[in-house]
Amino acid sequence: MSTEGGTKALVAALSANLAIAVGKFTVFAFTGSSSMLAEGVHSVADSGNQVLLLIGGKRAARAADREHPFGYGRERYIYGFLVAIVLFSVGGLFACYEGYEKIKEPHELEGWPWAVGVLVFAILMEGWSFLTAYREASSTKGTQSWPQYIRRAKAPELPVVLLEDTGALIGLVLALLGVGLTVVTGDGIWDGVGTLCIGLLLVVIAIVLALETKSLLIGESADRAVVGRIHDALVDHDSVTGVIHMRTLHLGPEELLVAAKIGVNAQDSASQVAEAIDAAEARVRRAVPIARAIYLEPDIYSAEKAAAGPDPEATPGGPGPGEH
Repeated sequence: MSTEGGTKALVAALSANLAIAVGKFTVFAFTGSSSMLAEGVHSVADSGNQVLLLIGGKRAARAADREHPFGYGRERYIYGFLVAIVLFSVGGLFACYEGYEKIKEPHELEGWPWAVGVLVFAILMEGWSFLTAYREASSTKGTQSWPQYIRRAKAPELPVVLLEDTGALIGLVLALLGVGLTVVTGDGIWDGVGTLCIGLLLVVIAIVLALETKSLLIGESADRAVVGRIHDALVDHDSVTGVIHMRTLHLGPEELLVAAKIGVNAQDSASQVAEAIDAAEARVRRAVPIARAIYLEPDIYSAEKAAAGPDPEATPGGPGPGEH
């Protein structure tokens, strides 16, 4: 996934959410609708989340140093996890509380045409933001389904924006239903019900984001197709006869660590083995450009050695890389 695509989607989402937040809070001031207040807070939380992701991308671009020899790529995952916390607390829990209070003590809705107007405007703006993220994600999704893409994507920005925008669009429809039912029935309890549904929706989305980002923070391997390309690049059936064991780890969305024990010919000299390792590293970097750190250990290949150590990335029947 390209950093540029994620940044473009983030800027589009931030612009839309700031404009929507102003409109929602203005209408709340005139109508007193709790749905509009919850949606306004939701837009502010989303705006803050996009700022967090932009900061994370900026900090992750710092060069490696003595204290962090593998760089700062995982900062993007940390800020992605903070997004889930903000969405859960500021967005979800606040909306649930506001909805509960409005159900307990419903109030009459005033100036409802303003509420409907700003909700329709917000749906259009969120739709634009969603389409931007959708187009950027479609170019990197490949043949995966959308749930698979959300689960396996290594860069957090586009999945976060897609989930946020999806939640925002559903939340706006819920808010519109709450306002509409309040106007039709004259009972303010429906405004509170709509607000509570928005809160529960945000809590669910925040939990999904937290689970997926936690997996990235712990450390994920490359996906199955990338592991296959690395394996094929390592083995030339001449100086490198096979891969005994291999591990991959994402140091960031576009940074991959590869560690492998490779089989070499028993009769090769030390200089020949060194040349074979250098050539294997070059092949891997051509096949998988994000393989930034490569560590290869030479050994004499045998089927017994290859079977002796459990290797989830190479052993048939083992769990697939990138699956969690």
